[in-house]
Amino acid sequence: MQREFSIKIIREGTIERPRFIAGVDVAAGRFLREGCAAVVVLSYPEIDIVEVSTSTGRLTVPYIPGLLSFREIPLIMQAIGKLATKPDPFLVDGQGIAHPRRLGIASHLGLLLDKPIIGCAKSKMVGQHEPVGTERGKRVLLTDKGEIVGSVVRTKTGVKPLYVSIGNYVNLDSSVDWVLKLSGRYRLPEPTRLAHLAAGGILSPSCKASA
Repeated sequence: MQREFSIKIIREGTIERPRFIAGVDVAAGRFLREGCAAVVVLSYPEIDIVEVSTSTGRLTVPYIPGLLSFREIPLIMQAIGKLATKPDPFLVDGQGIAHPRRLGIASHLGLLLDKPIIGCAKSKMVGQHEPVGTERGKRVLLTDKGEIVGSVVRTKTGVKPLYVSIGNYVNLDSSVDWVLKLSGRYRLPEPTRLAHLAAGGILSPSCKASA
């Protein structure tokens, strides 16, 4: 199914003048059967919190490396379904096409939503790359079996890089540029950083204040 779906991913496109950008993350331990998905919508370019939506429930699929989307997307879709705002694009804490079968959680979600999606993961799942410079903004290509599947990007000087890959409807250069635009004081870009806090119960769904 993943191999069949991966063919449908649109690997081209740029993001022009978005009004609302959303971050997506899920809090679910490897051995837990309950999870919480969070979607945080930010205004752009202000980067103010517009809306926070969460969905908590039972995870019906066990933790299986490479099949994370089947475990977490049902909760993510529930959280997105509660939104009053219509964000475009979405940044997902997870892999896009930087996946053994080129369909990580970001790409899978991109197909379901038919929206521009950027995958921004904290760790590498597949591929090889050259060393990346220590300064913010440095990047190198991530390749797997001779194919470019993402970029390794330093979002904060002297801090571990992130692994950026195409989700859907956004090319790799644009994906990296947006991750850097949305990253500031922290390693994670602001949309997924706040989604991580919301999924962990630290950011209230009723919060409307500036981040």
